[in-house]
Amino acid sequence: MTIERCAMPAKHAPELGQIQETLLIPLYARAVETRKRRPMLRDPRAVEMVESLDYDFSRFDGARSLVGANLRTLLFDHWVRDFLTRHPAGTVVEIGTGLNTRFERLDNGRVHWFDLDLPDAVALRRRFFEDGPRRRMLAASVTDPAWTEAVRSSPGPYFLVAEAVLIYLEEDAVRSVFDLVADRLPGARLALETAGARMVGSQDRHDVLAGMAARMRWQCDDPADVEAWRPGIALTTSCTFSTLPAPVRDRLPTGYRRLLRLLSAVRRRDIDAYRFNVFRVDG
Repeated sequence: MTIERCAMPAKHAPELGQIQETLLIPLYARAVETRKRRPMLRDPRAVEMVESLDYDFSRFDGARSLVGANLRTLLFDHWVRDFLTRHPAGTVVEIGTGLNTRFERLDNGRVHWFDLDLPDAVALRRRFFEDGPRRRMLAASVTDPAWTEAVRSSPGPYFLVAEAVLIYLEEDAVRSVFDLVADRLPGARLALETAGARMVGSQDRHDVLAGMAARMRWQCDDPADVEAWRPGIALTTSCTFSTLPAPVRDRLPTGYRRLLRLLSAVRRRDIDAYRFNVFRVDG
């Protein structure tokens, strides 16, 4: 008797630019975390995507930065969740969305959502996600004004999330993003991280970035300096891993809270060089 076996679907090899390749880091971080007995977050979709991609994710194994990526994800989730509590039918724009699953985690049934990324990243994303009545993918650079036209057709207010994106651009390009938001989406909130000189200068020794081609370009020691770029920019929130908001810190498993206390004591200068911020951008 012959037993027929179903062929396993071939894995897909992602074809991404140097900066876009970094989207695989937080994806793998969420997948690794999901497999733990007491994870800080669960993302079964991330596990499925990792298993379907032909990529050497083992290069990231053991990197402490995976924990940092998940902490950052939880913080940005917290900020978006807070926005939706106050504006349940508002619009969220995920800038440099990669293979993030924030919509799946936070969808309240009313929010309007845009996933923005460069064409190669969106092409990869479309293998796993589809547009819906309240969610749409946009293939464009964050510096291209075209994406704002689609967003302007969606009801405000607007919350823009640029997680692990703008730090890879030159400062002039980051300034152009703030100008674009101020001119096209006045009153929007923009969440992003800033990397100080200590972090940018040590990236060649970074446990993940050292082995990748992408490099941080925008150096910012004090996010309050951004307020001087143009009238109407206001820094409303800024924190580090050692000063996470209580709702984020308190939901962490005990082991992670202890790790953060330890790192805050022995690596305070490194932690302070990496800040997470929310700006209000008025026209």
